Amino acid sequence: MQITRSWREQRVMLKNRFSVLNDADFEFEEGQKESMMDKLSVKLKKTRSELELLFAELQTY
Repeated sequence: MQITRSWREQRVMLKNRFSVLNDADFEFEEGQKESMMDKLSVKLKKTRSELELLFAELQTY
């Protein structure tokens, strides 16, 4: 059985790991998640692929 972390848990973990992030960085309207991911990518200076790997890594903790 694979248990995945909730979005809330992932947000908290990312904010703890990257002090530059805040709650506003994770806000998005319905259907605008891609835009939020692009903004996170820029703010963290990571490619989209690196960001996706980061989210996948959060599932292993």
